[in-house]
Amino acid sequence: MRTGRISRDTTETKILVEVNLDGTGAYDVSTGIGFLDHMVEQFSRHSLIDVTLKVDGDLHIDQHHTTEDSAIALGQALSDALGDKAGIGRYGTAYSPMDETLARVALDISGRPYLVWKARFTQEKLGEWDTELIEHWFHSVAQAAGITLHIQLLYGQNNHHVCEAIYKGFARAMRQAVELDLRKGGAIPSTKGQLGG
Repeated sequence: MRTGRISRDTTETKILVEVNLDGTGAYDVSTGIGFLDHMVEQFSRHSLIDVTLKVDGDLHIDQHHTTEDSAIALGQALSDALGDKAGIGRYGTAYSPMDETLARVALDISGRPYLVWKARFTQEKLGEWDTELIEHWFHSVAQAAGITLHIQLLYGQNNHHVCEAIYKGFARAMRQAVELDLRKGGAIPSTKGQLGG
């Protein structure tokens, strides 16, 4: 089993994350931000990556630290579970429709973190979650996990649908990228013999 576990304890947040790349999409998520919980649950279910994410954050200040730190810890746990990345598919791409909305997510577990974000929201909050933090969540995950991540909203009107389509697309792309390719025989998927650096 390819698993990762991160415990992060600062003056702003206390976080425990556990992931299993070879899971069934089981999740146990509690961040204190309902809509963020919903999105991480969608990520788990559609990637088939088991995710436990427990956060006690300084929400009396605002949602920034909880959002950012949970994404960093999740990205670190994914990186931990991937190890040297031997045998993985490495690349993943997904088109994710949700009613009137269509999102496209493409990623490379390259060890070189980068985010290209081409999406927008037309309201300030989804539930109680500040929509300006959604791009930052993906930036933090990409940085911590070492993922080159391209996210594009092709079209869509409903802000809930836009966010959910993006998260589901990210999940489906990650599922492709982390799955083991038996034809590779355990080789690291790079002509350099390593990923990153």
